[in-house]
Amino acid sequence: MKRLLISALVIFLTAPAFAQVNKKDTVLVITADTVKNNNKKSITIRFGTNGKDTTKTEIKPSSGFSVQFVAARFDLGLSTYRDNGSFTLLPANSYLERETWKSSNFGFEFFQMGYRFNSYFKIYAGAGLDWNHMRLKQNITFQKDKPTLTYVTETIDFKKNRFSSQYLRIPLSVQLRTKDDKKGNKLNFVFGPEVGFLLNGKIKQVSSENGKDKSKDDYNFNPFRYGAFARLGYGGTGVYVKYYGNDVFAEGQGPKDFKNLAFGLMLGF
Repeated sequence: MKRLLISALVIFLTAPAFAQVNKKDTVLVITADTVKNNNKKSITIRFGTNGKDTTKTEIKPSSGFSVQFVAARFDLGLSTYRDNGSFTLLPANSYLERETWKSSNFGFEFFQMGYRFNSYFKIYAGAGLDWNHMRLKQNITFQKDKPTLTYVTETIDFKKNRFSSQYLRIPLSVQLRTKDDKKGNKLNFVFGPEVGFLLNGKIKQVSSENGKDKSKDDYNFNPFRYGAFARLGYGGTGVYVKYYGNDVFAEGQGPKDFKNLAFGLMLGF
């Protein structure tokens, strides 16, 4: 539509010049033929004299490659962990016990670059941010700048004791989708690998004694993570699941074979 408007404007501005060349019987005929071919469009413009074509200009369809800044794939769900293949913590790792319904995952993407082969198939890479929040049950505080994950037990009864990590996430997505239904919506299925780079770790504690207290450090989180994801949705909403294959904490700095799984609702395909 944008190309059609620009083309029409150019023709409108140049029309007087054509009229001056042949004032007697010149007729300007504009036709815009939009041809769908593999989800591409072409526009043909004709200049006619007494109904006969004298000039034909064709604007070639654009490539299927795209680069854009977006606000999409907003994830809001639960974050849980597998300890040596089980969702039950080993006794040695009981200090990481969490409140299930308050341990959350949140993330979104702000950039994507990819190629659409046709209306039903696309591959694209993205970039975004991702947070995992552990709501700890025990009154402990993890210590900064330690070679291994270290904590102290507090005498304070925390109303909130949240232990978080923030990553730059870079997914490689394969998108499959259906035709529009009667409401103009599609069924989408997106899956692929994802890597992440640690931006920071964070502790947020709330208590009657100290009020709100926040601190940042890497807290021995893994500086690099890798995994896979899947998303299924209709229109602009759906569900997602993400699983990371390496440990939550850096090698030799925290519990071994302690892995993250997140799932929930998403907005914006």
